[in-house]
Amino acid sequence: MKFIGIDLGWKSQPSGLCCLELVDGKLQLLDLGRQEAIADILTWIDKIVQPEAPAMIAVDAPTLIPNFTGSRLPDKLSHKYFGKYHAGCYPANQNLAFAERTINFGLELESRGFVHAPTIEPQTPGRYQIEVFPHPAIVNLFGLERILKYKKGRISDRRLELIKLQNYILEILPSLSPPLGLIDSFPLEIPTTGTALKETEDKLDSLICAYVAAYWWFWGIQSNLVLGDLTTGYIVIPLLKT
Repeated sequence: MKFIGIDLGWKSQPSGLCCLELVDGKLQLLDLGRQEAIADILTWIDKIVQPEAPAMIAVDAPTLIPNFTGSRLPDKLSHKYFGKYHAGCYPANQNLAFAERTINFGLELESRGFVHAPTIEPQTPGRYQIEVFPHPAIVNLFGLERILKYKKGRISDRRLELIKLQNYILEILPSLSPPLGLIDSFPLEIPTTGTALKETEDKLDSLICAYVAAYWWFWGIQSNLVLGDLTTGYIVIPLLKT
């Protein structure tokens, strides 16, 4: 079973891409990179997941947006439950500029057989897609009191926050179930310039997305929170198993 994480560029910016595969009970990192064009992202997916092969794709973007104005239910719930961590998400509605791009991406995945899975029977092979959001996932997986602020601010501060994120990935995800096994291409060198830092940010976000996909598939609702549903849009957020 493969687990794909996509930190989708909501406009025209590049997207972070990660593929993990569950092998002998451990998640192996198969690929970690970026693509800019949607067509190139879909080509990458088609190459890394053969037709009919099982996979779970986790997308950091609103792919289901039923409302024309305002915010979706999952957007509102993210602020209710995670606002105190600064982890509420941006509102999504069909009138916003990014909506056509993100909705169409979800439809492209559906056309390839990846069905939305806000509910799932754990550890059942299939072709699934879910919406995820790295900020609350990072807070919950790593037991933080607030988000890691690596997206805005001075480059030096963002770099330190990305170093923290990578260290948490290295120290904590290998101890969870399913465990993340790391290979020679990881950890990444955390750069010191803005453009290169953004590329690293996208890659690490996509890795978090891929891990959330694996965690959802492995545990289902037993150890995850689902904000919303198929009719309202939804976001899957991991909860540490106790």
